[in-house]
Amino acid sequence: MRRLVMKFGGSLLASHNGIRRVGDIVEKARIRGDEVVVVVSALGDVTDVLLQAANDARGWSQGEISEAIEGLRRTHLHAIEHTTLRNSARTEVLLGVEASLGRLRETLLGISMLKELSPRSRDIVVSFGESMSAPIVSSEIRARGIDSSSLTGGEAGILTDETFGEAIPVQVATRRSARRRLLPMLSKGEVPVVAGFIARSRNGETTTLGRGGSDYSATILASSIEADEVWIWTDVDGILTADPRVVEKPATVPQLSYAEAEELAFFGAKNMHPLALGPARIAAIPVRIKNGFRPELPGTLITKEQTKSRGIVKAVAVVRSVGLLTVAGETLQGRPGMAARVFSALASNRVNVLMISQSVSEANISMIVRRASLKSGVSALRRELKNQGVAVEGDPGVSVVAAVGAGMRGEKGVAAKIFGAVASQGINVRMIAQGSSELNVSFVVNEWDAEGAARALHTHIVNHVRRSRT
Repeated sequence: MRRLVMKFGGSLLASHNGIRRVGDIVEKARIRGDEVVVVVSALGDVTDVLLQAANDARGWSQGEISEAIEGLRRTHLHAIEHTTLRNSARTEVLLGVEASLGRLRETLLGISMLKELSPRSRDIVVSFGESMSAPIVSSEIRARGIDSSSLTGGEAGILTDETFGEAIPVQVATRRSARRRLLPMLSKGEVPVVAGFIARSRNGETTTLGRGGSDYSATILASSIEADEVWIWTDVDGILTADPRVVEKPATVPQLSYAEAEELAFFGAKNMHPLALGPARIAAIPVRIKNGFRPELPGTLITKEQTKSRGIVKAVAVVRSVGLLTVAGETLQGRPGMAARVFSALASNRVNVLMISQSVSEANISMIVRRASLKSGVSALRRELKNQGVAVEGDPGVSVVAAVGAGMRGEKGVAAKIFGAVASQGINVRMIAQGSSELNVSFVVNEWDAEGAARALHTHIVNHVRRSRT
């Protein structure tokens, strides 16, 4: 018997017969004798809709609020129509959705009347997505003769600080609370269905774990109850060697280390939340990424560090919507504290630096930041370094391309292969960064060259290595 935490993504839940698929998967696991905790996201794009509603409600009339509520009602009614629920069970779920929509309406009306949206209020609004999907999924599981109850993340035991929007779990308290709540349910054969993304502060306030936080909820709970594995169910076959919108027919990566998967998560691999692997890695719990539409496929297994025999570069990723921020001038040379002033000024203006490169001459510091923060970063540095004899420039027309794989560690000629492949396409590399872990080589190119660079790497390195080792 295994103890599994299964997280189901919103795109799968919102698909035709998606909730039935969830019921099928859970039912088969229970037939095998597995203990199962289910974590669910909001349906489809409901979180985006709720975020937009929270932001717009300050200027909305009652009619506009009613229109938003009606759209959410249609989304959830459509999902319920494609479940196996009948008669009283369906009526019960419908009444629950209506009650949630009523509370949401009151919250939006309050925001509209006050013309004010606090981080706390935003968390309350966006929490309704998972709070409505979890009871629907739980009812589908009960319809198959399996005892099940739905819980918010807070009710399941996830306790956080009060950093609304990006709450930080309190580890010891969460572990104790989650074990006390979930283990008795599992021992009775019950399947808890937990609303992911949502948590609770020690003062009882509703908090959220940030976008994509349902993955994080799953690994937090898995660590707390000492699960054997976490299964992330999504709408793709696993973690891919490249974005299918960029590279034609990328392959599924069969196995990754935690470190490799964390790198890819940061670079936008849609399968995992960047923070989610932390609890699993610390507790050494394997994570599987699986396709809910094709559950028979093995997917991608994420576990401890793997050997280089599985490939030098396992995947290629592209990060768009970034900008290149450059500080240059001879006065940077040999002046202790100049770099500290640069990064302190950016931090004070809430500009997060994603990538850094500095020449040994110290005459140039190049940084990659989010494109939305580029103007703010340029202004902050020009103020800070005024009359210092340096130039501060920002270029929004760039993208980052990254090659990820533990096989690069100690491998001679990796950089030559990577940049040789890129140069073969006539693409100029503007900035390079590689950490001491050697898991990731990242470089900056003009935005219009990013896809060509990714395809070149995939063809000449990822595909070549995979073919030569199969």
